[in-house]
Amino acid sequence: MQALNDLENWHDFEVHSRREIIALLRSLGEKNQLIRMLVHGEADVCVTSILQIDPDAGTLILDRSIDPDQNRRILAAKDVSFETTLDKIRILFASEYVREVQFEGGPALQMALPEFVIRLQRREYYRMATPLTNPVRAVIPMPAALGGGTAPFPLSDISCGGIAILDNKLVLGNTIGNNYLGCQIDLPDIGSVQTTLQICNSIELTLLNNKANRRLGCAFIDISRANLALVQRYITKLERERNARLAGLG
Repeated sequence: MQALNDLENWHDFEVHSRREIIALLRSLGEKNQLIRMLVHGEADVCVTSILQIDPDAGTLILDRSIDPDQNRRILAAKDVSFETTLDKIRILFASEYVREVQFEGGPALQMALPEFVIRLQRREYYRMATPLTNPVRAVIPMPAALGGGTAPFPLSDISCGGIAILDNKLVLGNTIGNNYLGCQIDLPDIGSVQTTLQICNSIELTLLNNKANRRLGCAFIDISRANLALVQRYITKLERERNARLAGLG
């Protein structure tokens, strides 16, 4: 597993909703799901599980390693990463500080609830950058609070799990977690995709001309198989075009 600070390309799959994070972690605990704890990357790994979640205190209690020396390294580490799966979905999170506590008469580890969790389905790993010239656009219906009508947003990249769009005019504002129904993405030579988009994260950008821009990571919500097939075909098309360009350069 990569350390979480190396996962810039997975912004679109970050879960920031506290309620959803608690629900995911609680499911891991209830199912006694084993979790890999990475202290110094793949060089120092142990297996743990969630013993208790305290939403009011904002803490998570985990089982300790059976190795006393490893426990000392965990407590001294500046950051610890965690990796597991839940219903065939890969779950990643991290903590900057782990401390030892007593739990039900024995020692355990305690950490703050993570600020975000990365949730990855296998099909979502692979993302393709979309063309900068003549960009593909997602047409998003605007709610009345944002003026109504529709607005086009150029794509930055695409995967089978979602898209990244550029909000050049800063229209959407702070809308993380909002769902936009009836969005349309016209994929050249492939067809038109209709889906609901959920804004998952927002990154402020400064362009070379010092103009502000915003990159929004969006997840497909309940996308149909037919629409997903169009997305897959478009990703394959982009990959073939890229490979042809590389072959030409070679």
